[in-house]
Amino acid sequence: MNGLNNFGLTEASDTAHDLHIITPDLYDRWHAILDPRQQNWLSAQNFTAKSGAAICLPDHDGHIDRAIGIVDAPYIWDGAKLSSTLPNAVWDLQVYDSCIDHDQLSALALGWGLANYRFDRYRDLAKTPLNQLIRPQTVPMSWLNGLLTGTYLCRDLINLPSNHLTPADLETAARQLAAMHQATITTYEGDQLAASFPAIHTVGRAAETGPRLIDLRWGTSGPKITLIGKGITFDSGGLDLKPSKAMEMMKKDMGGAAIVLGLAAALMTHGTNIQLRVLIAAAENAVSDRAMRPLDVIDTRAGIKVEVGNTDAEGRLVLADALNYAVEDQPDFMIDFATLTGAARVALGTELPALFANNQDTANGLVAAGQNSADPLWQLPLFDDYDRHLDAGYAALSSTGLSGYGGAITAALFLRRFAGRATNWAHIDVMAWNLASRTGRPKGGEAMGLRAVFDYISTLAADS
Repeated sequence: MNGLNNFGLTEASDTAHDLHIITPDLYDRWHAILDPRQQNWLSAQNFTAKSGAAICLPDHDGHIDRAIGIVDAPYIWDGAKLSSTLPNAVWDLQVYDSCIDHDQLSALALGWGLANYRFDRYRDLAKTPLNQLIRPQTVPMSWLNGLLTGTYLCRDLINLPSNHLTPADLETAARQLAAMHQATITTYEGDQLAASFPAIHTVGRAAETGPRLIDLRWGTSGPKITLIGKGITFDSGGLDLKPSKAMEMMKKDMGGAAIVLGLAAALMTHGTNIQLRVLIAAAENAVSDRAMRPLDVIDTRAGIKVEVGNTDAEGRLVLADALNYAVEDQPDFMIDFATLTGAARVALGTELPALFANNQDTANGLVAAGQNSADPLWQLPLFDDYDRHLDAGYAALSSTGLSGYGGAITAALFLRRFAGRATNWAHIDVMAWNLASRTGRPKGGEAMGLRAVFDYISTLAADS
């Protein structure tokens, strides 16, 4: 995995410049103690003490003497702005008058690293040196390295084109992660998959590269935590074929799997005291003579017959088998990530993942963790009255329901049929993609919800 240097962070340097961190309310006080030459310089540059702003102050020879950075909440994105705004050098944070605390300083360092992400695997470009920040000694290396490693891994996987990330390639990525952390890993495919996980097999059997269930385990103490990811490496829509524009970004339909692998990387790198399990239902939803058809009745691991309402609603089918398998292990907490419905995007837009949970305390904890980590989630209801739509299938349980409304809710209710009502289970319906670049959040694959769930699971581990 990447070392801190690959994120634009370093441990020490003899050539570092001081980067003074100031909150907007303290700027005037700091400005008043400068010598007139530096005050005049700031005035000549029309510098304004607004959040995320940064400027270098020159020495007598016109070289960089030091820099200032204005920061405010959310500190993570001001850290990203500083990384992107300041000239390439090595910077050493100096907090003015203890204006930010340990957690805020940690968020600044994390944002700095997130801003240095590049996906340039297919571009023949010279490597641009990264802007370097000396890691503040109060920011734990395992925490910082874990979250940056996990986020970079997630973004890389989602950004890969589907011809370079098949279900087999997704398995390879999981195996590499397992080897790095001495985790165990088991894969089910072929006849064994068809017998034990028939819904996953049915969804992926039309593709050139066969489907599989990936099962990774790590840790021997602490609460039992299971992460489940939808790993559809390309979604054509199946026989209910997507129009070309809707199909264009469907390499990202394995975003749920990428997020749980990134989250697992973060938790393992951090050394979180949990018994971790990761389940990835990996398949490509392709078209061939073996593809499932609308209104086919298919088997699931749970023994529940399902009528395929639409072949483009394949994610919930592969998750059904994975969720049922996860419940057999009786985890203390399990959560799935999935690029599941367009309805969630209509309701909340592309930047705010929809959260569903069986347990309201769990939902509250996850929402609070999202706010704390500047990685927001928004709870939508598991509205029981809509459950009837799933039972209105012609021949069996409908995978989609008959109503065209409330699609994110009916999809979550379908998953609940396999997760169970009593399980401490949460489901995050996520875009996993930035449509446009913002500082620290480049266009492309994104680890939405990763920091929030990392924060929540870390709390569970600390409380155990």
